[in-house]
Amino acid sequence: VQLQASGGGLVQAGGSLRLSCAASGRTFSIWTMGWFRQAPGKERDLVATITWSRVTTYYVDSVKGRFTISRDKAKNTVYLQMNSLKPEDTAVYYCAASRRLGFVVRLDEFQDWGQGTQVTVSS
Repeated sequence: VQLQASGGGLVQAGGSLRLSCAASGRTFSIWTMGWFRQAPGKERDLVATITWSRVTTYYVDSVKGRFTISRDKAKNTVYLQMNSLKPEDTAVYYCAASRRLGFVVRLDEFQDWGQGTQVTVSS
């Protein structure tokens, strides 16, 4: 599976951005898609996940109520709508795909990764 992320940019605190992740290749094998982020000097952390078929979502506490993950199955695309952005949301955002059945949240449970897109939130 190949993943192409886009939609990052510079935004002021309180603003919004929508990230997109287009999947190609063996998309039928995807069970879960996820968004992760990595701030400078920090580890890559999970932001949100969505199951490909049943549209079950999961969010880490820090983004609940502000971020929404969704998917367009016909377009093989996953989105991350980010509202009420804060400077601490600044990071490189990566989309990832997991072929593992069931609930997945760890980096090593995702086999395919996009190239990352920079999100910068100014105060």
